[in-house]
Amino acid sequence: MELTWYGHSTWHVTVGSTDLLIDPFFENPKTDTDPEELDPDFLLLTHGHADHIGDVDRYEGTKLVATPEVVEYCRDEYGDFEAVGGMGMNLGGTVEIGDAFVTMHRADHTNGMDTSYGASGGMPAGFVISDTKPTQVEDEESETFYHAGDTGLMTEMRDVIGPFLEPDAAALPVGDHFTMGPMQAAIAADWLDVDHVFPMHYDTFPPIEIDTQDFVNEVAGTGSDAEVHVLDGDETFDLSEGY
Repeated sequence: MELTWYGHSTWHVTVGSTDLLIDPFFENPKTDTDPEELDPDFLLLTHGHADHIGDVDRYEGTKLVATPEVVEYCRDEYGDFEAVGGMGMNLGGTVEIGDAFVTMHRADHTNGMDTSYGASGGMPAGFVISDTKPTQVEDEESETFYHAGDTGLMTEMRDVIGPFLEPDAAALPVGDHFTMGPMQAAIAADWLDVDHVFPMHYDTFPPIEIDTQDFVNEVAGTGSDAEVHVLDGDETFDLSEGY
C-alpha cells in the first residue's frame, strides 16, 4: 500500500492496482501537483466542506465513495458521477472497490455543503482502507490505513477503530481550531495503537498554522510506540516498507 499526501487532507492511496483519491483539494500550500495529472479509480469524500471537495469537478465520471447526501450534491453541482451501490454508502458499511476494502466510520465534525449553512450533508466520515476484508480474525499480513477526516477526539477510536479495524497507519488532523490539535491527535494515535501516524489538515489557513514538532512531542508524551512521519507535500510513504 502506497500513501501520498498532497497537503491538507488530500491523499492518494494505492492498494494493489487500485488508485483511491481522498478529499481532493489542491489549492493548498503543500502541493505543486496539477490535479488533472491524477486519474484515480475511485474518489473518496469524507464530507462536503469546500476544502475537501474543492477539486471534485476535475474528476467527473470517477466513481464516488461517499454518503448519499454528498453523492447527490456532487451530482447536482459538479457533473455526472457514478457511486458505489448506485447512491453511495453510509457509516459502518464496508465496500469492496477493486483491490481495496473501504469501511466508513463517523467523524465528529460538521458537514454544511461547501461550508454553507444552507444545506447539510449529514454526518461526516472517515475511511479505514485495507487490502483484506475486515473480520474479527486478526490478519498479520493485511495492511490498513485510517484517514480520520475532519474530527475531534472520539472514544470510537479507542473502543472500535483501534481494536476491531486495526489500522497500521493513521492520518490525523492536527491543525486545531476546526479539528483536533496536536495534544488530542496524539491521544488518538495512542488509542488507535498504530505503528505509523501522519499529521494532516494544518498550515493551509492562518487559524490552523502549527509547529508540527508539537505533535511529535505530544505523541512521545503519551508513551505511544507510533512513529510520526511529517511528510512533505507530494511525498509518498510505502506502508509495505515502513518508510
